[in-house]
Amino acid sequence: MGLSSALATAMSGLRANQAALAITSGNVANAKTPGYIAETPNQIEVSSGTGGATVQVNGVTRELDVFIQNQLRTETGGAGFADQMSNILGQLQSVYGTPGGTGTLETAFNNFTTALQGLSTNPGGLSAQTTALGAGQTLAQQLNTTSQGIQALRSNAEQDIGTSVNQANSDLNQIAAINTQLQGLASNDPSLATLEDQRDNAINDLSNLVDVKVTNSGNNQVSVFTNTGIQLVGGSQASKFSFTSAGTLSPASLYNANPAKSGVGALTIQLPNGANLDVVANQVISSGRIAADLQLRDQTLVQAQTQIDQLAATLSSSLSDQTTPGTAVTSGSQAGFNLDLSNLQPGNTISLTYTNNGTKQQVQIVRVDDPTALPLKNVPNANPQVIGVNFSGGLASVVTQLNAALGPNNLQFSNPSGNTLQVLNTTGGTTVNAASATTTVTSLTSGNPQLAVFTDAGSPYTGAITGSGSELTGFAGRISINQALLANPADLTVFNNSPQTPAGDNTRSNFLFSQLTSATFTFSPQTGLGSASAPFNGTIGNYLQQFLSLQANAASSATSLQQGQAVVVSTLQQKFNSTSQVSIDSEMSNLIALQNSYAANAHCMSVVQSMMATLMQIQL
Repeated sequence: MGLSSALATAMSGLRANQAALAITSGNVANAKTPGYIAETPNQIEVSSGTGGATVQVNGVTRELDVFIQNQLRTETGGAGFADQMSNILGQLQSVYGTPGGTGTLETAFNNFTTALQGLSTNPGGLSAQTTALGAGQTLAQQLNTTSQGIQALRSNAEQDIGTSVNQANSDLNQIAAINTQLQGLASNDPSLATLEDQRDNAINDLSNLVDVKVTNSGNNQVSVFTNTGIQLVGGSQASKFSFTSAGTLSPASLYNANPAKSGVGALTIQLPNGANLDVVANQVISSGRIAADLQLRDQTLVQAQTQIDQLAATLSSSLSDQTTPGTAVTSGSQAGFNLDLSNLQPGNTISLTYTNNGTKQQVQIVRVDDPTALPLKNVPNANPQVIGVNFSGGLASVVTQLNAALGPNNLQFSNPSGNTLQVLNTTGGTTVNAASATTTVTSLTSGNPQLAVFTDAGSPYTGAITGSGSELTGFAGRISINQALLANPADLTVFNNSPQTPAGDNTRSNFLFSQLTSATFTFSPQTGLGSASAPFNGTIGNYLQQFLSLQANAASSATSLQQGQAVVVSTLQQKFNSTSQVSIDSEMSNLIALQNSYAANAHCMSVVQSMMATLMQIQL
């Protein structure tokens, strides 16, 4: 190696030291910069061709653990989902109120039953009557308020989807734009690491909103997918989420895969190839804040609304519905029952129990006069089976519909006279065990203890079903005390005018109290209690306690999940930072090493310079 070669080598060492010093100073300067990844210089050996070697800095290496980074993004999506679920379910608990506190459903219901119990001991007292009506009115208003609170939370989730979609699109566009900038950049380009940091920050932000999976496509490019395989970014092209908000939601604002029937905001995604997908119908995303908002809006809070609607409906129907058993009848070898359907209204029901070849079956026949609502849907293994029948064509049409639906089960329906429906068995292997008709009593003085204490915004509640939905949907927001009772509180005890209900008669008040405290009812599995084959049965008080407990447990579980997820994210972040975050101590050590190396290279140059000077003097 000649002196000139040694000098060149020393100079390359100085240049490498200068580059490393610039990188180290950049690390120190950005030690507190969010998303900054510590960098180290890539030094490579270059042959000088004269028996020695020089050094060259060929870009930088970002100090990160890709495996931990991918795990962190996955768990960040889970944290985004858990945070939003915990937040909204916590607010839902505020809507229900503190158990035992004032202004809660539980307290309002207990106050109403207590007032009815007081009315039973003093049925003729005006004070007891007005107290009972006032407690009933408070309960109705509490149901209204609870319904409004649930729908406000659904509307908030709807708005949050729009906000999150805008942020997600911004992140996707930024990732694609940086991909474009990075395409073809040399490994030693000084802007490479900075752009990669910016791209990673955008992906990290996106992972809080939707689940992401990142793959390296080569040539400094990355592709981003959801866990279901839907491409969000491919090279310089980004997918685009589109959200059309429905604004303020009501109980009837429900998701439907058919956009023409959907009452909530439509969330779609346009892929880089131009295809459009319904995000909900195609289950495009499974985690992140947007997935949580969708689940809350379309499932969790819808079920919460169903729970209080069922409470309101059972409160109303339990006091106003009258069930009349059928009259046993025989015709030759056939046996069954006659049912009087003269007072059956839309939404009212006929219940049948029969045994067919040793198997006991239950059927609930619902009067549904809107043909667009038929047939009614049954979940698998529904018990009882629900059949909708259109009564608008008269009993002859009803008989035809029932024979078509239940004739194969060895049942025969007919209309022997007037408004009478007859059901008989057709073979010896079938027995009609029981039949009854449940109708809504609308008169306050019908001679029966039943009365409509509550109404649907002034109209009798019957549970009618139409093509636009069930009267049950949103009933908690519309339930009100019967204005006719407010005008004449005495009707809380007077149930007959001819003959006049005797003074002090507590028949009606006892009935009302008993219905609300000891009568048992079957509640829909859509409330989250029970199942289609084994629905929840209990008193109204039992049901109220059960669904409030269900919601409290859900909120507690969501909080626990959120806390657990926060620990997981924090732990992974610490692991990631241990590699990628700038360590001032390490950088100071690097500076000392660089200082020593720089001095050594400078000394080499000084020695070479001295030797070259000596040679020049010898030649002279």
